[in-house]
Amino acid sequence: MRTESELDGVTLLGNQGTVYSSQYNPGVLETFINKHPENEYVVTFDCPEFTTLCPKTGQPDFGHIFISYIPREKMVESKSLKLYLFSFRNHGDFHEDCINIILNDLWNLMDPKYIEVKGLFMPRGGISIFPFACRGDNNHKELEHRRREQAFTELPGNSK
Repeated sequence: MRTESELDGVTLLGNQGTVYSSQYNPGVLETFINKHPENEYVVTFDCPEFTTLCPKTGQPDFGHIFISYIPREKMVESKSLKLYLFSFRNHGDFHEDCINIILNDLWNLMDPKYIEVKGLFMPRGGISIFPFACRGDNNHKELEHRRREQAFTELPGNSK
């Protein structure tokens, strides 16, 4: 069981007065200490209700976001991640930008060994967009390269 000192900085979980930011807000992200930094393990978040706005038309865009990472010392707290992703609701940016913003914010927050973010966006005008971004530390560059190559064959409907 975690001690109170291990939960310092985790303020949103269990808070009944949660405020949902209506504008992009990376400041809402919180971390906790990884109790198993010696292990190479993967944490994956499945976020099926991501919403953002088209920067040109202001129309809503809906996507399914997958975030996977290999933690080092810090891990992102899931409620803060939910609030962070919700803060994109009124943010006007292209799908590719949102995926890279999420990757960069989480990289800077946690300093993981490896992280990847994939978006599966609903079609608009008869076309879907599936951006993928990843980053690894020096010990995970091979994984980074391999996952980027795999992204070309993992797309829904791809027969490769």
